[in-house]
Amino acid sequence: MAKKESTRTSIDELNESLSSIEQKVENNKNYIYWVCGAIVVIAAVIVGYIYGIRNPGLEDARNEISQADMQLAQGNDSIALVQYMAVAEGYSNSVANRANLNAAILLYNDGKYEEAISCISNFDPEGVIVGPASQSLLGDCYVNTGKLDEALSAYDKAIALSADNSYYTPLFMVKKATIYREQKNYAAEADVFQSIKDKYPDFSRNYNFDVDKYLDRAKAMAGK
Repeated sequence: MAKKESTRTSIDELNESLSSIEQKVENNKNYIYWVCGAIVVIAAVIVGYIYGIRNPGLEDARNEISQADMQLAQGNDSIALVQYMAVAEGYSNSVANRANLNAAILLYNDGKYEEAISCISNFDPEGVIVGPASQSLLGDCYVNTGKLDEALSAYDKAIALSADNSYYTPLFMVKKATIYREQKNYAAEADVFQSIKDKYPDFSRNYNFDVDKYLDRAKAMAGK
C-alpha cells in the first residue's frame, strides 16, 4: 500500500511540474497537447451538421452532450458527469466517444480511477492530439491504481499516437521514465531521457526542463 501511495504522489508531482510546459503547448496555435475536448466539440458539431439527417441519433446525442458541456462550463462537474455518462451509455457514435473521454477526465479528477479506466477503455483514441492525450490519462489512472506495467503500455501508446511531435511526445516520455524510476529500473529510465535528449534537443531549452539533470541522476543510479 505504501508503494502505491508513493507512486501516486510522484505522478501527481510530475503532472504539476509539467503544467507550465503543457500551458505553453496549449497556447501554441499549431501544437496543442491537451484541449479538454474543445477540438472534439467543434468536430462533433461539424459532423452532426453534415450527417445529422442520415443519423438522427447523432443529433440527439449532440443535444444531450451540449447540456453536459454547459453544466461543465458552469462548474457543475457532478451534473455534467451524470450527463456525459448518459450519452456514453445511450449512444454508439462519435459524440458518445467524446462523452466517454469527458467522463473519464471528471472521474480522474474525482479520484475514481477504476471508473475512469472503464470510460477510457470505451474511447476510440483517434487523432494525434486528443488520442495520445487520452492514453496519457489512462496511464495516469493505472499509476494511481498501482498497475505500473499497464501504465507503461498506455504511455507507449500515447507516444506512438503522438506522431513524434516535438511539443508533447517528450511529455509522455518523461512520464514513462518516471515509472521506470518507481520500478527502480534506472537503466531504462536513463535510456528514455537519453532518447529525449537525442531526438528532441529543443525540449529542455524551450520548456525549461533540465533533461541532463534527470539523465545524469538515472545514469548514476544505474551505475553507468
